[in-house]
Amino acid sequence: MFDRPGHGERAVLVHVKIGSVPSPEEQQEFHALAVSAGAEVAGELSAGLRKVNPRFLIGSGKLEELRQLLHESCAEIVLVDHWLSPAQQRNLEQELDRRVIDRTGLILDIFALRARTHEGKLQVELAQLEHLATRLVRGWTHLERQKGGIGLRGPGETQLESDRRLISQRIRSLTERLGRVARQRRTAGKMRRKAEIPTVSLVGYTNAGKSTLFNRLTSADVLVADQLFATLDPTLRRVRLPDGTTIVLADTVGFIRDLPHELVAAFRSTLDETRDSHLILHVIDSSDPAHQDRVQDVVNVLEEIGAGQTPRIQVYNKTDILGSQPRVDRDATGLPVRVWLSSQTGDGVSSLLEVIAEHLHVAFVQCTVELDAADARLRAGFYAMGVVRNERPRDAGGWELDLRIGRREYEDLSRREHLRVLPGSDDFRPEALQ
Repeated sequence: MFDRPGHGERAVLVHVKIGSVPSPEEQQEFHALAVSAGAEVAGELSAGLRKVNPRFLIGSGKLEELRQLLHESCAEIVLVDHWLSPAQQRNLEQELDRRVIDRTGLILDIFALRARTHEGKLQVELAQLEHLATRLVRGWTHLERQKGGIGLRGPGETQLESDRRLISQRIRSLTERLGRVARQRRTAGKMRRKAEIPTVSLVGYTNAGKSTLFNRLTSADVLVADQLFATLDPTLRRVRLPDGTTIVLADTVGFIRDLPHELVAAFRSTLDETRDSHLILHVIDSSDPAHQDRVQDVVNVLEEIGAGQTPRIQVYNKTDILGSQPRVDRDATGLPVRVWLSSQTGDGVSSLLEVIAEHLHVAFVQCTVELDAADARLRAGFYAMGVVRNERPRDAGGWELDLRIGRREYEDLSRREHLRVLPGSDDFRPEALQ
């Protein structure tokens, strides 16, 4: 096994796509990922494959081209824009005598660079360990299983087995600690619901301008940089809407094509903020020629974390680059579905705030429900949700509860519990949330 440098500076990028040729946008994105990780790109190789080579991913011809490119560029590391199996990664390293990192490993490395908060570091470490656990043998091929013989027989733990055990123990420890963080987040969410403060989350493809928009809306100082995953740790701020409504605005990590499953799992507690939001603002870089593909990538991640049904408004950012005017697009019923603005100049931001307030009026239901004495469990559930505004005992036993509740929760409970709602009590739009 070759000696590995502490870190690779000069890198050769290998763009791989199965069934077609990598697009210029995909190559540009991977180049940006490499730069974000601190690499100096010394060369690039593109490979469109009809089928996967189970040993090296790429074919023998491309492998020879890559070997020549490494020799000419004196690169120290190979970055592959595709997922590699542990065997493929090990075979490429042995064949090229260079360190090889696939797309998943590169994104994990960038997240490790960007993590600032204690929770963020725990999440990234968990994702890295889960990724490492499947390919630990790569670093220990010189430590073969102990062979029998005089002085070598008997129970013993190889270095590989020891490391696997230590990694397993650390994964369990991190999972437990992140579980406590998740419970704290759920508690904070319950407190916000009891205080009747809606949550609005900003999501979008990485580098779409979420943090710039977040700073514009909240007067915060979240890091803004023209690089992928400039923001990793989620930030929450209160924002007052034009009608007096107070909301909590959440800035989240950017999504990306083929986001590693290890990261989605590790960041589950953070992404729960998005899933449990009353409204999602999907920020889109309108100046990106491939923005429609980016939109679908974000939608796929939202579906994966269980936020596919959360109300969503598309925010087309960077109209100043397009030279277009800010506007609001509405559907056939008159509800806003798309806002065009520039977070850099602030044009159209006031319209976005008005659209958020308008949506929250529609998103909440105020009604009065009748409960029998046997419905004590349901009554306790309403109080736990923090949606009860007033309660009156009924002469025949039971209670009348005045509720203000999210429309989604209201419709789900109506189906499950067959709520008895006083006629007309849920027909009006609620007043502004104070």
